Amino acid sequence: MVRFIIEQTSDYEQFVELFVRNELEFSEEEPVPTDLVKCWKLMKEDERGTELIGGLVLARRQGEYIIDGIAVEPQYRKRQLGKLLLQKAVDEVRALSGESIYLVARAPGFFKRQGFNTVPKEGAPYFFECLTCPQYGITCHPEVMKRSI
Repeated sequence: MVRFIIEQTSDYEQFVELFVRNELEFSEEEPVPTDLVKCWKLMKEDERGTELIGGLVLARRQGEYIIDGIAVEPQYRKRQLGKLLLQKAVDEVRALSGESIYLVARAPGFFKRQGFNTVPKEGAPYFFECLTCPQYGITCHPEVMKRSI
């Protein structure tokens, strides 16, 4: 029997390989200070053991909440797991009396279905480092998005 588990974690480093493997931009050097709020890991548990298959990082930049990374391994997508991860962040921001969450979306359709809307990058906190990424405009056409809470 397969079971999916979402747990809070303080181990951000475990997501680096996951995010890189899923082609999310990752940099050791942040242009603007980023304060980690919470991380959630998505685990698959079966008779063979437990495996990390997804994760989400909620952070703050310039006083705003941002999704600093969210990924689910491709073979586990379309099972509502990304939606469950995202809901953890929305609930947390709501509990912290936040008014909105920003993110940079490589899959804007998914986020639009979760209540996010495209916004001009100029109106968002500075976290749109995509312009320096070699994938930008070639294989990746990201949108800056915001969801009001």
